[in-house]
Amino acid sequence: AAFVNGKANDLARAAALQVADRPGSAYNPLFIHGGVGLGKTHLLHAIGNYARKLYPGIRVKYVSSEEFVSDFIASVADGHMDSFKDRYRKVDILLLDDVQFLGGKEQTLEEFFHTFNALYMEDKQIVLTSDQPPHELKGFEERLISRFVVGLITDVQPPDLETRIAILQKKALSREYEMPDEVIHFLAQHIPSNI
Repeated sequence: AAFVNGKANDLARAAALQVADRPGSAYNPLFIHGGVGLGKTHLLHAIGNYARKLYPGIRVKYVSSEEFVSDFIASVADGHMDSFKDRYRKVDILLLDDVQFLGGKEQTLEEFFHTFNALYMEDKQIVLTSDQPPHELKGFEERLISRFVVGLITDVQPPDLETRIAILQKKALSREYEMPDEVIHFLAQHIPSNI
């Protein structure tokens, strides 16, 4: 599915475009929050793909929080922390999805704190997504929350009716479904959130 721009996500989309266009100097970090299915992950991938298109050879790392935790645990167990640090600190853009899942994982958060600082000090771009704004994250030390808020915090909201219609039309077209306008309008009116 393709990201459909609408009023509810204008700021997040514009910020994502700026970050991809000028990594490390536009909004660093960029923190995008919002409910499930509203396009946060799609924006992360768009940032990485667009930056790669603009800057061939740029090092972009996309990772979910679950993958980050698993990678950290395996690296500690195997005694390969140097290679772990290289994977996350020798990038130009780090895209971390669903940061809220790091909450309460003390050792992982400690490593992420140092990774964040290393990237930030080198003017490398950091983009985080979450289902809640930074000040509502549970299980995070204030020193990390304070780093999340030094850049730009933006949200994505559920789409308005016109955007939901556009999303359904785009999905139907991409999947080559024949869907009458009446059905699309009915669905858009009765499904107010994740289309």
